[in-house]
Amino acid sequence: MDKLSNNQIAWRAAQDIADGAYVNLGIGFPEKVAQYQPPGREAIFHTENGILNFGESPEKGQEDWDVINAGKKAVTVKPGTAFFHHADSFAMVRGGHLDVAILGAYEVAETGDLANWSTGPRGVPAVGGAMDLVHGAKRVAVITDHVTKDGKPKILKSCTLPLTGVACVTRVYTSLAVLDIEGGRFVLREKLATVSLDDLQALTEAELLVPGPVTDLICPDL
Repeated sequence: MDKLSNNQIAWRAAQDIADGAYVNLGIGFPEKVAQYQPPGREAIFHTENGILNFGESPEKGQEDWDVINAGKKAVTVKPGTAFFHHADSFAMVRGGHLDVAILGAYEVAETGDLANWSTGPRGVPAVGGAMDLVHGAKRVAVITDHVTKDGKPKILKSCTLPLTGVACVTRVYTSLAVLDIEGGRFVLREKLATVSLDDLQALTEAELLVPGPVTDLICPDL
């Protein structure tokens, strides 16, 4: 079955970030979103360890390891980049000053509950700043594969893993579809043209609500 690559999922999520938005990207996969800002738009990226308005990743060999994001990856600075204490960074989060947080997920429930950490041997070893982000940002979106590596659904009626936040996610970008969460239901907005609605539903534990025509999910080759 056809599916989007991680780069394509990140590209699709980037298209919905408004010009001038203050954005926090979760560590790992969500960091890719910063690479795909639409021409003519500028997002101001925030990281929990105390940087605002950082730039792209430096070229290999040009890293300054005193300038890193929360995922311990080197970033560049731009004119106007600000540095501040870790506590001040979380005050920005908790004070509702971020427009968008884009996070990865192990599971998302139809109620908007999110599980994106685990105490298991292969899980993220701690929840980090995610619990603050999901309730401090004005909008929370998730980017994820539609199913696990074992082919099990990640889009669920209810989460089985420890929760990061309750009723916090409003949009999910997956390798097969774009889903909104409204009234405790997953509402299908876009899907790959090559994937039938029946096949998509078979890969989704929660029931998909289809209120009208569904837009084809189209991304460039990346």
